[in-house]
Amino acid sequence: MPVLTILLVLPIVGALVVAVLPKRRPELIYPISLVVSILPLAVAGYILWNFTVGDASFQFTEDISFNETIGFGWRVAVDGVSLFMVVLTALLFPIAIAASHAVTDRLKTYMILMLVLETGVLGVFLSLDLLLFFAFFEIVLIPMYMLIAMWGSENRAYASMKFVLFTAAGSAFLFASIIALGLLAGEQIGTLASFDFRTMLDVELTRTTQILLFSGFAIAFAIKVPLFPFHTWLPDAHTEAPTAGSVLLAGVLLKMGTYGLLRFNVTLFPEITVDFGFWLALLGVVGIVYGAAVAIVQPDIKRLVAYSSVSHMGFIVLGIFALTSQALQGSIFQMISHGLTTGALFLLIGMVYDRTHTRKIADYGGLAKVMPVFAGLFLFSAFASAGLPGLSGFVGEFTILIGSYLTFPTLAIISASGVILAAIYLLWAYERVFTGPITNSKLEALKDLNVREIAILLPLVILIIGLGVYPKPVMDRIEPSVNLMLDRIEAVTDYQVPEFGGSDDTVDIEYGEIEYEEHEGGDG
Repeated sequence: MPVLTILLVLPIVGALVVAVLPKRRPELIYPISLVVSILPLAVAGYILWNFTVGDASFQFTEDISFNETIGFGWRVAVDGVSLFMVVLTALLFPIAIAASHAVTDRLKTYMILMLVLETGVLGVFLSLDLLLFFAFFEIVLIPMYMLIAMWGSENRAYASMKFVLFTAAGSAFLFASIIALGLLAGEQIGTLASFDFRTMLDVELTRTTQILLFSGFAIAFAIKVPLFPFHTWLPDAHTEAPTAGSVLLAGVLLKMGTYGLLRFNVTLFPEITVDFGFWLALLGVVGIVYGAAVAIVQPDIKRLVAYSSVSHMGFIVLGIFALTSQALQGSIFQMISHGLTTGALFLLIGMVYDRTHTRKIADYGGLAKVMPVFAGLFLFSAFASAGLPGLSGFVGEFTILIGSYLTFPTLAIISASGVILAAIYLLWAYERVFTGPITNSKLEALKDLNVREIAILLPLVILIIGLGVYPKPVMDRIEPSVNLMLDRIEAVTDYQVPEFGGSDDTVDIEYGEIEYEEHEGGDG
């Protein structure tokens, strides 16, 4: 059964169903959109349940060639690196749609764009064909641009255009690099081109070519992360986007950049990763400190959380290029956790904005007196984002710091300051918004969260606690694929993965057309 194709097609089918709803029945748009958005989550749950633990190879693979000469086809699969990005995407979209209850203007268009966006994001995480990957990568751009431009705040035109220009600039580098690599791969196997990721693993390239291609991929993904100094589009996009747009932008769209760095830069260009990984890790650390420091002085609560994303994504980039098993596992785990914690914060900000129509911290004060449930959930989400032990944010950041210390001890120590700064900007914001006397009389009439709003937040709360207390099921599925990546790096370079305990027992695992050794219970 083509499970992944079904997963990708379902949101598009849902968009078509919404599109043909009669104009005289506008009340059907929201519930039907919500129902059809849950179907991909059910399929993603099936994939997660049937995913073979301990298997580092690609699973649920579908491989249909459209043109043998140019090596382009429908190639989709999932492994430990992409599995939870797919599940997270399938989870956040129905939550985002459920949180869009306040949208009434051009609702049909809004829901169609949301469902098309879901297919684009899922396609990015599932594609094994690089042309197919690029197509999905670009599909994401259009609906997100329109969501910001049509349903955003006052400066939505500026923010949406900035988002498009930055992303399009990165896409130009990505497309050129994919075409060049595809032609080189085709030349070595006797065809015009080949865009199969598995074929590209075996392509022999000169060092200069590797540097150029690595740079092209890295620029595109660094903009998408966004990595310092390409980060300037993100606070504007987050601030002006509607609530659902901010949730999805932070939850999964930014992860397209870190996923790309991990899947393509690290795996396809191991030698250049080893040689230049320090500099990308350094940019990640700069982003950690810079994003956190700037977040402290933000007068806008939504912009504060936007800058916190810059900081948290820096942790992920540091972990990726530290090239240890712990750091890579922590990076993937933090991608999941950040989607949950920051998604919850943006949902909460959107809920109070619908009541007050202001995001300025100075306009609040004493909010906990009139909205105690809201205040409690916001504090919980802030603690999770700041990395409180027992919650998911702690597991991701702690694992990254431990693993990164083996490779870059100085950078790991500096980046640890980001945890302290996160506590400062989040708790100081909480103090100003929720504690003390009510300084704005308009706040006294506010109603606390209703059942629908609590239900929207509940899945995120449960997962934040669950993953924080018991991350093993996630790590067990991530670890084999991570160790296989490190085995490939050790096989084709002189790099030796720093060890942090472990066993010498090994088992052969096939990756592409090359066999490498995976260390069970070790670090690669």
